[in-house]
Amino acid sequence: MSKKGKLGFLGGALVGLGLGFLFAPKTGEETRKELASQISNLWDKVRSMDANEIKGKFENKLKEIESGLKDLDKEKVLSIAKEKASNLKSKTEELVKMAKDAGKPVIEDAAVSLKNGLANVTREVLNKLEK
Repeated sequence: MSKKGKLGFLGGALVGLGLGFLFAPKTGEETRKELASQISNLWDKVRSMDANEIKGKFENKLKEIESGLKDLDKEKVLSIAKEKASNLKSKTEELVKMAKDAGKPVIEDAAVSLKNGLANVTREVLNKLEK
């Protein structure tokens, strides 16, 4: 396998591993600890590589992943998504009220349709994140 092929394979494996841990039914803390352990193991393997170019790329990518891991866990993503959904709901309710106050039934119908569509989408997103 070429260096490029190995790099692609290992990179894909790392991404798959990370996503698997992030969406596993564990707490964010447990998941982060397991990921930190896996990253540590991968660091050991990368440090033992002979090819400096590949080693440097992996070291840089692992630094990026470690940095991102500190800010991301399933609970945080769910919390942010709930907050965004609440804000969007408020904005669509304001839009519907504005349309009613303007006395424009066509605009009001469109605003209500938007509000209902947005409610369905946000509900689906939150359900997926809560699983």
